[in-house]
Amino acid sequence: MSAQIDRTGIKIGMWLFLYSEIILFGGLFVLYAAYLHRYPEFFAEGGKELNRIIGTVNTVVLLISSFTVAASITAIQRNNKKQTVGLLLFSIFCGVIFLVNKYFEWGAKIHHDIYPNSETLVSGEPGLNIFFGLYYVITGLHGLHVIIGMILLSVSLVFVLQDKVNAERFSMLDNSGLYWHLVDLIWIFVFPLFYLVL
Repeated sequence: MSAQIDRTGIKIGMWLFLYSEIILFGGLFVLYAAYLHRYPEFFAEGGKELNRIIGTVNTVVLLISSFTVAASITAIQRNNKKQTVGLLLFSIFCGVIFLVNKYFEWGAKIHHDIYPNSETLVSGEPGLNIFFGLYYVITGLHGLHVIIGMILLSVSLVFVLQDKVNAERFSMLDNSGLYWHLVDLIWIFVFPLFYLVL
C-alpha cells in the first residue's frame, strides 16, 4: 500500500513538473503567434530558409522514439529485461540522430550568416531577425530538453541493467517516458510553426 502511494505521489509530481514545462513553451508559442501576426510575410520567408527534409526526418525520428519508449515500459511490465534494454538503446539512438541533424542544420545557418545578431539579420528586415531569434531560442531550448530526456532514459537503462527498475518498480522508467513524450509533443508544435509557416 505504501509503495502504491509513493508511486502515485511521484507520478503527480512528474505531471506538475511537465505542466510547468508546457507553460514555458506555451508562453514562447504565444510570443511567436504575436510576432507572426505582425510580420507574416517575413515569417513565411524565414520558414523557406529552413530545411524541411531535416525537419520532417526529425519529426519521424521523434515519433518512432516515442513509440519505442512506450514499448519499453510495456516490456518491463512483462518482465522482459532484454527487450526493454534494446528499446531504450534504440530510443536514445533516435535522440542522437535528432541532435546530429539539428547540429548540421544550425551549422548551415550559421555558415550562411543567419544567427542572432549576425550582420545579415541585423541589417535586414526586423521580422526576419525576430523569426530566426525565436527559431534559435525555441529549437535550442527544445534541443536541451532532448538532451535531458536522453540522460533520463540512460539512467533508466542503467537501472534496468542493475535490476533497480523491474516489473514491480518501474516509476523511474515511467516518468522518463512521460518526459520524453512531452519533448516529442513540443516538437509536433515546433515543426509546423517554423518549417511549414505560410
